[in-house]
Amino acid sequence: MVKIAFQSPFAHKDEPKKEAGEALVADKDPEVATHSHDSSSGRCLLTLLGIAFILAGVVVGGACIYKYFMPKPKMFHGQICYGAEDHAAEPYFLPIAEVADIREDDNIAIIDVPVPKFSDSDPAAIVHDFERLLTAYLDLQLGNCYVIPLNTSIVMPPRNLIDLFSKLATGSYLPQTYLIREEMVVTEEIDNVSDLGIYIYQLCAGKETFRLQRRDKIMGLQKRSAEKCHSIRHFENEFVVETKICHQ
Repeated sequence: MVKIAFQSPFAHKDEPKKEAGEALVADKDPEVATHSHDSSSGRCLLTLLGIAFILAGVVVGGACIYKYFMPKPKMFHGQICYGAEDHAAEPYFLPIAEVADIREDDNIAIIDVPVPKFSDSDPAAIVHDFERLLTAYLDLQLGNCYVIPLNTSIVMPPRNLIDLFSKLATGSYLPQTYLIREEMVVTEEIDNVSDLGIYIYQLCAGKETFRLQRRDKIMGLQKRSAEKCHSIRHFENEFVVETKICHQ
C-alpha cells in the first residue's frame, strides 16, 4: 500500500514563526550564559568561605583541646625556715616560700619567689637551665634580667628538686636551716637574649638584661659605696641563698 502524504497549506507559515522563535532564543543566549557564569562564581565563593570556616574551626578546636586536655606541668609549693642573723636573746627563724615548675625532661627548673613577708629581698622569677648551664634572675621589682653561669654546687638538679619539694609539700618536713650569701656584679648588657635558650628568652625578652659575675672571681674589684645593690633570697637546696646583685 502506498501512503500519500498531504502537506498542510499552513506548514510554510509555521516555519517563519519557528525561525523567529529560534532567533529570539538565540538573542537571549549571551544573557543566560552570563547569568550561569555568575551563579557558578557565587557557588565557588560560598564553597571557599565554607572551607575557610571549617579550617578555622579545626584550628580553634585543636588549640582548645591542647589547652584543656594536654598534660600540664605540675607546680610544687614549698616553704622552709632559715635562722635570722641578729643579736636577739633567742634565735628565731624566718619563713621563705616558693613555687617551682620543675621539668625533668627538659632539664629546667623555674622558681617563683613571691614578695617576702619578713625580709627586704625582692620578688623574683628564676630559671635554671641545666642544658645550657645558665641561671637567669628576673627581679620583679626592678624589671631587669640577670644571667650568670649555673652554680651546680648550690642548685640541685631537677630530680633532687622534685624530691625536695615533694617532701616540703607533705607538711611533715619543715627544715630549719641557714642562710648563705653570694654577691654578683653587673659586667655588661646583653643585647640579644635569643641565644640563651627558649626558657631564658621567654623570661627576659623585652627587658633590660645584664651579665653577672661573682665578685670574688673578679681580681682587684673592691666594693664601692656608690653601688646600687638589690637582694633576692631563694632556695634550690636545703638551705637559703641570698643573691646580692650590684650595679657599679
